[in-house]
Parts: sequence; C-alpha cells; structure tokens
Amino acid sequence: MRRSRLARAVSRVLQTVVAGIFGYGVVTRNPSLVVNGFMGLAVTFLPGVLERDLRVPLGPLLTLWITVAVFLHSIGMLGLYEVIWWYDHLTHAVSAALAAGSGYATVRAIDLHYDEVYLPPKFLFVFVLLFTLAFGVLWEVGEFAARLWATATGRTAVLVIYGIEDTMLDLVFDAVGALLVALFGTPWFEGVVQGLSRRLGGSDGASGE
Repeated sequence: MRRSRLARAVSRVLQTVVAGIFGYGVVTRNPSLVVNGFMGLAVTFLPGVLERDLRVPLGPLLTLWITVAVFLHSIGMLGLYEVIWWYDHLTHAVSAALAAGSGYATVRAIDLHYDEVYLPPKFLFVFVLLFTLAFGVLWEVGEFAARLWATATGRTAVLVIYGIEDTMLDLVFDAVGALLVALFGTPWFEGVVQGLSRRLGGSDGASGE
C-alpha cells in the first residue's frame, strides 16, 4: 500500500515539525508556542493510542488528516495567522471537519450497537452540522475565557482573538467543514465507527436498522 506508507511518512514529518515548534517555544520562552506546540504534539500521538490501547483503527489517511490539522495550527502560531487573513478560517474548517467526523462516528457506533436505536440518515446529517457548530461555539467561548483569564492575571495569552466579526466567520467555516464531511466525508470514519461499535460490545455488522 504505497499510499498508506506515504501518508505515514508525511505524518511523521509533520509531527517532527510540530515537535520542533514546541522546542523553539521552550528555547525562546514563548508561552503561546509552548502551550500550543505541546497540546498539538499530544494530539498527534492520539491515533496511535486509540489503535493500540482501544483497538479503534483510524488508518494512515485519517491519521494524516489529524496531523495536518495540528501542523497548520502550529505553524500558524509562528505568524501566519497575522499575515494571511484567511488562514484562521482554513484551520477552523479543517479542524471542524474532524470534529464533525468524530461526532458522526460516535452516534453511528451507537446506532450500530443498540438494536433499539435507529438514526435515519437525515438525522445524522443534521446532527453532524449541529454538533460541529456547538463544538465551534464552545471553542470560541473557551478562547474568549482564556483571553480574559490572561488579561486578569497579567499573563501572555496563548490564543489570539481578532474580534466578533472574525468569530462569526470562524463559525461559518466550521459549518463548511461540517457540511463537507456530512456530504462526502463519512466513509473516512467507517473504521472508527466499527472500532467504537466493538468497544460497545457489538459485532462489526450489527445494526439497529
């Protein structure tokens, strides 16, 4: 599987870059780079933990998607967020698509496992959109709260807020990412669905439908 090997190789390269950004933040004593770099680096190890410890297979392409999202945010903290006006919206769309896929995989696994649960495709479509928007709102509230806390304590803010107009545009791009997953991206998460269903005790092919 040449494509799988390539995806794994690219993931490792991007992961190394994120680690480098974290290290640069430590050396330069930049709290923003340290916090975002550390959290991003931790996320890149999540696929391996899920596959090894929970037997939830993400696969090399989905792992690459996660790593790309972390990579884009990490290099954005080096200044791209300030110099490219649409960069923040791009990272929101990529991350929101992952959030949408996670929400879809969770409820779809429940649908497969429990015979008494039936979730029609139209419901799943709407759920993916609403779940992602709710996640986006919580993220924006978290950014605002972190900014207030940093201001109140005299610390350096690790996340940057550009105003209410930018926040609303972020939510629009969150919706775009969710819509793309709802329309075209759910097959990417079928391995996760099956893995979660097995964790719930169901069989690979069991379905409440």
